[in-house]
Amino acid sequence: MDTIWLDGAQWLAVLRIGLGLWWLESWRHKDKKEWFKGGGIAWAGGIAEKHRWPVVRKGFDTVVRPHPRTMAYVVAYAELALGLGLVAGFLTPIALACGLLLSLIYLVLMVHDWAEQGQNLMMALIAVVALFGMAWQTWSLDATLGLFSN
Repeated sequence: MDTIWLDGAQWLAVLRIGLGLWWLESWRHKDKKEWFKGGGIAWAGGIAEKHRWPVVRKGFDTVVRPHPRTMAYVVAYAELALGLGLVAGFLTPIALACGLLLSLIYLVLMVHDWAEQGQNLMMALIAVVALFGMAWQTWSLDATLGLFSN
């Protein structure tokens, strides 16, 4: 593969780190005080209530709505863990797979909002490219520790 400036593995590491920074920004910009009181989950609940797919409403009502405070912590700390894991390149394939899943969940929930769809679709695409490109081979703790090597 011919590339400019960096080699292919380094460009994949750039994508991985950029995706990690994106997840960290998702964590950083939250109003934690309001979020951990359940504000973010209440907002998502309002979207789920009006969702065009009944399975989304039912799934939200079954899994998330009964535990708003717990789910607020799960979502926020998942974003933080994903960001840190991807930037550091630690347990990268796991972080990429979990980030892909979280992006797809967000994408399905926000299926009617084009702005959110674009962000989550791009995050999912980067996760797929980084996962199948094995973006943990360069500039990562995984490579340093010999994890997930060929």
